[in-house]
Amino acid sequence: MPRMLDVSDAVRAEIGDEEADRLLAGENAPGSYDCTSCRTPGDSEQERTSTVLFVGDETAVLAFAHAGCLPSQVVQVTEEQLQGAVRSIGGTGGDFAAPAEPRKAVPEQAVLGVTSGLVLIEGELHPALVVEPTSPIVRPGTTGPGDDFLPLLVEQGYLPVAGLSSVPPVLHGWSVLLAMGQLHAVLQPGPGGGQPVAWWQAHQPLHVTDGWRAAANKHQQVLLYAAPVGSIGRQPREDLLRLSLDKAAAEGRLVAAALPLAGT
Repeated sequence: MPRMLDVSDAVRAEIGDEEADRLLAGENAPGSYDCTSCRTPGDSEQERTSTVLFVGDETAVLAFAHAGCLPSQVVQVTEEQLQGAVRSIGGTGGDFAAPAEPRKAVPEQAVLGVTSGLVLIEGELHPALVVEPTSPIVRPGTTGPGDDFLPLLVEQGYLPVAGLSSVPPVLHGWSVLLAMGQLHAVLQPGPGGGQPVAWWQAHQPLHVTDGWRAAANKHQQVLLYAAPVGSIGRQPREDLLRLSLDKAAAEGRLVAAALPLAGT
């Protein structure tokens, strides 16, 4: 039976026309599946379904997602990421505040620490990522003391926040890639308006809790809060993280934006 599958041009180019046509005809596509983004059941015979191709260094894995969660696309990952993500299918989310290790250096000498957690705003839980470098970040091409982390983000469209009483505005062009039920990257606009590129990318996909993932799929966006080194620290519980965020905001050391889920 034909499937309600979306096969993007990029996926078709990777798997070939013959395989793509077989998928659309229902020969190689499953009827029921677990969405690679929200991890809830889907049915390609009853609802629009995206084909998502994860491409590693040596192998590739074709996965399926609700069209409302992810578009059909090719996701480039390392072989280690791919194998880890495959092993994680069917597993539950990890503990709160699990860091991604090692973390991407942005710019060259600065290392970004990323923590996931739920933030309560106006009586509703929102998924959040808190980003804090492990050392001061200076503007590219400059040297010496100083920390330009927040000014650089403000130039990208992030806004200073005085508190966590309201949801920050959406920053279009940026997005959060949540795939195979795990956090893979924060994407920023590519040079000259090209394809998005990774601003931060997890070397190993970051486990998130079921509650965080459910909130992300409900709101179709993730709140990103960023603060300079020494502002937040490693907090083992969400209540302590919230206190640190409130303190950083009160001190004028916090910027934020709402980032759509990638492709939504």
